[in-house]
This record gives sequence, C-alpha cells and structure tokens, in this order.
Amino acid sequence: MSSAVLLRVLPLAAMLLLSPARAVRQARRPNVVLILTDDQDVCLGGMTPLKKTKTLIAQMGITFVNAYVPSALCCPSRASILTGKYPHNHHVVNNTLEGNCSSKLWQKIQEPYTFPALLKAMCGYQTFFAGKYLNEYGAEDAGGVGHVPPGWSFWYALEKNSKYYNYTLSVNGKARRHGENYSVDYLTDVLANMSLDFLEYKSNFEPFFMMIAPPAPHSPWTPAPQYTKSFQNVSAPRNSNFNIHGKNKHWLIRQAKTPMSNSSIQFLDDAYRKRWQTLLSVDDLIEKLVKKLEANGELDNTYIFYTSDNGFHTGQFSLPIDKRQLYEFDIKVPLLVRGPGIKPSQTNKMLVANIDLGPTILDIAGYDLNKTQMDGMSLLPLLRGDKNVTWRSDFLVEYQGEGYNGSDPTCPGLGPGVTHCFPDCVCEDSYNNTYACVRTLSASWDLQYCEFDDREVFVEVYNLTADPHQINNIAKTIDQEILEKMNYRLMMLQSCSGATCRTPGVFDPGYRFDPRLMFNNHSVRARRFSAQFL
Repeated sequence: MSSAVLLRVLPLAAMLLLSPARAVRQARRPNVVLILTDDQDVCLGGMTPLKKTKTLIAQMGITFVNAYVPSALCCPSRASILTGKYPHNHHVVNNTLEGNCSSKLWQKIQEPYTFPALLKAMCGYQTFFAGKYLNEYGAEDAGGVGHVPPGWSFWYALEKNSKYYNYTLSVNGKARRHGENYSVDYLTDVLANMSLDFLEYKSNFEPFFMMIAPPAPHSPWTPAPQYTKSFQNVSAPRNSNFNIHGKNKHWLIRQAKTPMSNSSIQFLDDAYRKRWQTLLSVDDLIEKLVKKLEANGELDNTYIFYTSDNGFHTGQFSLPIDKRQLYEFDIKVPLLVRGPGIKPSQTNKMLVANIDLGPTILDIAGYDLNKTQMDGMSLLPLLRGDKNVTWRSDFLVEYQGEGYNGSDPTCPGLGPGVTHCFPDCVCEDSYNNTYACVRTLSASWDLQYCEFDDREVFVEVYNLTADPHQINNIAKTIDQEILEKMNYRLMMLQSCSGATCRTPGVFDPGYRFDPRLMFNNHSVRARRFSAQFL
C-alpha cells in the first residue's frame, strides 16, 4: 500500500501537534507494539520458522516459557487479551455471535473498557490496529464493518475470520475489498505496509500503541508465493502422544480413530508444513517493523510483545487438527518481549497468561491498575527483573463446547451435538466438551486438574513433571485430599473477579482450605458454569 493511500484515510485531527510542554512529557513514555498471531502453537515447534523474530525479540529480551491462554479458542482468547479478564467475566464463550463474539452486548458492556480504550482516553496514546480482531467482527447483525470499537485512532480490521486473499477490511469504518493479487492483497504483507505507513506518518508528539494481528498460521494456510517450496521435508512432530488412543480421557478424545488413516496423517502433515510457510511472512513483518522503529530512533523506547491467541494440535491423541482442548499443546503459547530496561537473552519460568497483557501495557503507560476490573497481573516487575516478586502459582482454563443441533450430512452416524468432524469424521468439539481447569505450577507441583460439565461429571488430572505429554489421567489415583483442594480452588476461580482471581493457589504458603465448604460426601463434582456466561 502506498503512503499516499494511508494519508487519505488518516484522520486530520490525529496529525495535529500537541503543545510543546505536553509533547516533551508524552515523548518520555514508552511506545508499545503487540503482535498477535492466530493459532500458533509453541509445544509442537511453532516458533521454529521464525528465525528473525527470535533474533530481534527473544535474543534482545525475554522469553516466557510458561505462557498460557485461559481459553484455547480465538474469540474468547482475544477477548481476554483486550479486557484482561477470564471468559466468565467478559462472557465471550465461543466464535459465534450467540457466544458473544463481537456481539452488540460485547460492544456495549466490554469494548468501552478494553485496555486500548483506556490507553487512548486516559493515557493520551495514539492507537493503531491492523488485522484480525474478533471472529464475528463485521457481522451485519452487530453493526457491520462500520463499527469501530472505542479506543482506536487508526482502524484496519479484517471482516470475520482469517484469510490471506479475497477479504474485506474496515478502514476506519469504511469497507475496502481486496482480491487475490499477491503484490497488493496478501494480507500479512498488507498489514506490514500499513504498519510501516503508520510509523512514517503518525504524530511524533504522543506515545503510540500498535496491535498487529496477522492471519498466520490459521487456515486456509496460504503461504506467500516465494515460500511455497519451503520446508518440503518437514512433517508434524511424532511426540509420544501422537496418533495414540486417548484412554481414560473425556469421551470426545476417546472417539478419535486410532490409528489415524494414512489420508488423515498426510492431511495434517501438509497443514503443519503450510502453517510454517505462512509464518515466514510474519517473520518478514517483524524484521520490517524493527528496522523502521530503529530508523525512526524509537526502538530503544518501544516494548514489543509477540504472542498467539491459542496453540494447536496435529495428531495428538489421534485428533487431526484444531485447538479447543485442555491440553498443553492447545493452551500454551509463545510470549516474547523486548523493550526498555529488559536485559537480553532472558528466560522466565513464571506462570503467565494472556489476561496479563492488558494490565502490563497499562502499567507501562503509567495507568493506575487499581482503577480497572482486570483479572490479570502486570508483567512489568518480571520484565524489569525486580527481586522478590510475589507471583501466581495457578490460573483458570475454561471452555464452553460447541455443537450442531442437527447431524453432519457427511457423517450421518454421529448424531447431533458435535462439530468440526473432519477428516475421517473425527470430531473436535461437542456441546458437552465444556470444561474448567486449574493449571498449577509451583515449586513442588506441575499439575493440571480439570472437570467436565457433562453427565459423566468427568475429571482429568495430570502430573506434568512425570507425564509432560499428558498421557496418563491420574484422577483415580492421586491423593483424595489434593482432589478436594483442587475442586474447591476451581470453584473459587470460576467465580473470581479482579483481585480475587489472584489469591494464593493450593500449594502456596498463604493458601487456606476449609473442608467444611466442600460437598458433604467429599466427591469431586463438576461445577456447572455454562449458565453464568450469558
């Protein structure tokens, strides 16, 4: 995209100069850039293709090796980033309007209080968005592409879900249609050019926040033409949980066909390879962005965050391709950060979540976090390397399953209530794939405890120290006292809000457990939470 095109759509007011006194004051505050990829795993090698990104961000800053999302699905996860809240507090439960994804209710209740809205209104930041926002953004029933969420000075948002060609962008509320000419339409490159143009023509008298959300490596996995031959010998990792039966797991996992057919394996290998190919254009975007910041003399005063909205699986427990599940490969994501005061080539093992991004960026901007209702914690003390930081040892994972009322015509034997049954009629989701988990990481325990909201009242527990690939469900063998404590902690987290989401976990010294608050028979029961979402 040419600079002249961007100039025509930049609001004139945003180009006006501030008073000299305010300009000096504003210039000292750091800038922030957040790059958010789509469906990029970290457990299965998702960062491997990004050599430039690792050099320019990870080696120049910090890598969080225990970064997670509270819901392994695009729209709920992105809503958590924007609001700093768990799904039960922002009420986005899936990728549909009915699930509150970019709905009128979301626009009314949550959007005015997202961290970009606070950055712009309360902190004086100029804000820029380019890429995928929420999966149902642009839906006619929710205002179409004319709706520009509060908090954005410059808005270049993709209508609906990720694509690489033949898509529509909302350019500050005006629809712009793109075709399939690589040189002007390939979305990742279009976002890169828009970002560079913003950095060229923005005001130099206000700090800025940029959120860039490319489609990669989400389906349809369309690489740029120069990368279609890359990674020809790469296939999906054959880890110990690849192509095995998910015994002692929820029925949805057990229904997967084991061993997978040769066609399913070929399909997921091709998808894995194409996912890597699409990420090469993201790597190019990062390189261009960093070079531009450096050329502008702004790199040293800019924090750059790189992360994904959720992980992904390719053949684990014989599930071909998708996300949504409670396991590490779906809920764990990359998180790299560089910026002022961050020492290079660091690794941090603290348990962090994407609900922490909003509080962190507001903290960087100098906003009083006590004025927010966010569930997350600021990462700024960790980024600075502060000593004796008190940190969480657990967090909540929650998901409300999706299913179709009718039967899938391509899989008539499955019946209603399931969805995403491809390939080979292996279903990735269902109505009762509704679960909540406590993911614990402390000095003594690396544990995941999960309850399903279904007729089985099914429980899954994993000791990830002994079983990092979560093959053996130890719910029936783990100490009963630990089960009771985890059940109680899960109920606490499912009803938490703000500061109560940051109370000590089960294995923290400050934890207090009152068994009188448990069920009378001390059985492990799933807390039914679907009704409280909407």
